[in-house]
Amino acid sequence: MKETYVYGRNPVRELLRLNPERIHTLYLAPSVEPEFRPLAQRMNVRREPFPNNQFMRELEGAVHQGVVAKVSLAGLVQDYATFMATFTAQKDTSLVLLNEITDPHNVGAIIRSAAAFGASAVLIPTHNQSPVTGTVAKASAGMIFSVPLVSIVNENQTILDLKKRGFWAYGLAAEGKTDVYTEKFDAPAVFVIGSEGHGLREKTREHCDILLRIPMHPRCESLNASVSAGIVLSAWARQHPVSLAE
Repeated sequence: MKETYVYGRNPVRELLRLNPERIHTLYLAPSVEPEFRPLAQRMNVRREPFPNNQFMRELEGAVHQGVVAKVSLAGLVQDYATFMATFTAQKDTSLVLLNEITDPHNVGAIIRSAAAFGASAVLIPTHNQSPVTGTVAKASAGMIFSVPLVSIVNENQTILDLKKRGFWAYGLAAEGKTDVYTEKFDAPAVFVIGSEGHGLREKTREHCDILLRIPMHPRCESLNASVSAGIVLSAWARQHPVSLAE
């Protein structure tokens, strides 16, 4: 995976704390130099002044807050076989599987929720899916560096494989028959999040054991994919408080 830019105070701070070896150069505006210099020095990260012209094209429209890290994302997203070779599911295990989420802001927000509520990994398709980019990193508040990201080739085959390993597959769907707040999550769970416009693909929907719905006021037809993911993961975590422990 090519180098990219991670920007914004929180994402860069998390990057410095968790994966400083990924940073090629840290660019700092004078206003944030005092805030980031001590940590960058401690982590032996190269620093340079903030060159506005250089970033004009790459970061057009980005809210970088005066701090940008040029980073390598190589190896950040591991393949499914490698991840599963050392992964053991427990009753308190949850995974998040993205089903063609094309908005990088949604991808980042879902990763942030996965980290917040103790999911063990986020599974990301290689096709028809937003890749992990600087925008994703910003939207995740740097959480792309704290929760495992796993590349999958085929969502449906992955769901079937996980079910063989004891997982229950939960699809998020407005027409689902099961209320997210009444479901007993008593087995390893994989939560499948559909695309922003069309929801779950039909075949993927068929492979899910249960379709979950979020009860809401009738004036609202649906929720953003990342909001739905956060609600469902929060409901799951309430039944598995160990997932929130350090």
